[in-house]
Amino acid sequence: MVYFVGAGSGAVDLITVRGARLLGEADIVIYAGSLVNPELLTMTKKECLIYNSAKMSLDEVLEVMYENREKNIVRLHTGDPSIYGAIREQMDGLIREGIEYQVCPGVSSMCGAAAALKAEYTLPDVAQTVIVTRMAGRTPVPERENIRSLAAHHATMVIFLSSSMTEKLKEELLLGGYEEETPCAIVYKATWPEEKVIRGTLKELPQMAKDNQITKTALIVVGDFLGDEYELSKLYDKTFATEFREAKKE
Repeated sequence: MVYFVGAGSGAVDLITVRGARLLGEADIVIYAGSLVNPELLTMTKKECLIYNSAKMSLDEVLEVMYENREKNIVRLHTGDPSIYGAIREQMDGLIREGIEYQVCPGVSSMCGAAAALKAEYTLPDVAQTVIVTRMAGRTPVPERENIRSLAAHHATMVIFLSSSMTEKLKEELLLGGYEEETPCAIVYKATWPEEKVIRGTLKELPQMAKDNQITKTALIVVGDFLGDEYELSKLYDKTFATEFREAKKE
């Protein structure tokens, strides 16, 4: 069996209980060495074989899986493997070879960033939609999903893999309709010991990145959810009835 396991956003204790158990039972671990906290590898048994996929191609990763199909293999991805994890191509390869696999979810860095910011992405009357996206780089983005088009919704935006392109990102967000004074933040290595949070406004975004020498392993979040104005939730409004609670008169 091959298990695709989300390693979490960085802190060792943010891997799930299930993920930690699977690591401890694995005969082979193939981990994303450029992003996964290496301390997680201490959870493996002594005889476990460990491969660093940062130095491997897709074919080489699959070859390890094919040649060890009788063993328990953990493919350890950063964050949650469903977000920019490139797991579909691996799963399709396993299907072709008739190898069973399962996916164990993990804590995404977008959740780690919200925790670092002490923020709620979905504030009533501010934003009820979170757009998770990236700037086009060596990996293209469909034209219909360009930053400018997505910015027109004025939703909360969580932008991956774009901290080296902050000047262009700022331009696209402004052209999409955000104001220069829209709050934004850069969260570098969320939940890692070296985590850094830089807050500012959209017009300051490139300088924020430059001043802190941030060009990778950071999320950029944009939106009024970082401000101070919002409506209280109806969920806990005493005048709002639910199936568990009767409404009270003012």
